[in-house]
Amino acid sequence: MTSSDKPGDSDKNSDWGQLALVIDTSAWMRADHPQVIDRWSQAVRTGRLRVSSMVRLEILYAARDGKRFNAAAEELSALAAAPLTRSVLQAAEVCMRTLAHRSAGAHRIPLTDYLTAAAAQETGAAVLHYDHDYDTLAEVMEFESIWLAPAGSLP
Repeated sequence: MTSSDKPGDSDKNSDWGQLALVIDTSAWMRADHPQVIDRWSQAVRTGRLRVSSMVRLEILYAARDGKRFNAAAEELSALAAAPLTRSVLQAAEVCMRTLAHRSAGAHRIPLTDYLTAAAAQETGAAVLHYDHDYDTLAEVMEFESIWLAPAGSLP
């Protein structure tokens, strides 16, 4: 966020809103980018970030060695949980069914994304991501899709 941006500006890509934020791996992997690191750090300090066990495992799986695995596990432990309950699993399936009936292949979205979106829906949170699939999921589910930064602006 630049100094001229104000919370509440209409550009959803630059404003993370006020809700709790269930993070996606796409956001985690870019959290240290200079364009977002200050907002990310503030969200961690204020306890706004949540992580599901599925995303946690996905992040840990990406660790290149034991040292990085331990560092990521410690950082992730500082975040609140976004539980994957039976109702979250059911909501993910309902969404998948809806998209499958929309058009052939429309439901071919990673399972982690379905579960993350469903966990956000269940807890009244938004999903913080850098992934177009969440915009599609937000058309069917009731959660706010919030881009970490404007699409295409980060590597």
